[in-house]
Amino acid sequence: MATIRVQEAPFDQQAEHAALMAGRADVGGIAAFTGICRADDGLAALVLEHYPGMTERALAEIAAEAERRWSLTGCTVIHRFGRIGPCEPIVLVLTASAHRQAALESCAFLIDWLKTGAPFWKREEFPDGTGRWVDAKAEDDAAAERWRRA
Repeated sequence: MATIRVQEAPFDQQAEHAALMAGRADVGGIAAFTGICRADDGLAALVLEHYPGMTERALAEIAAEAERRWSLTGCTVIHRFGRIGPCEPIVLVLTASAHRQAALESCAFLIDWLKTGAPFWKREEFPDGTGRWVDAKAEDDAAAERWRRA
């Protein structure tokens, strides 16, 4: 069963890795992805909004799909909301399996589907006080689509 959290506070990747491994002897590999708020384009912060309850359910459904497709021994998905500054972590995905291929593929799947299927609204803020909502990107849709055909 996956660990799913939506939280405002930063997460500790090493602690999450240790929690995933705690008491386990059936893990042969863990794949990890940490999404970071970029510091380019003069960005002051990224603000993420979501609907509590709805967001957690959507993340759990995406994680359950990964668990159906691959033989995972563990899965952690943590996504932050609120105001996130440049170089701060936004999302963490950890997938554990007896074999590396399942861990690597499921991690890629989760990130691709989270980009398009997780109900977050993102607004970029700039130092001059202006901002703009982030639109969906065609390349994210294309990345998710490849898993629908797989």
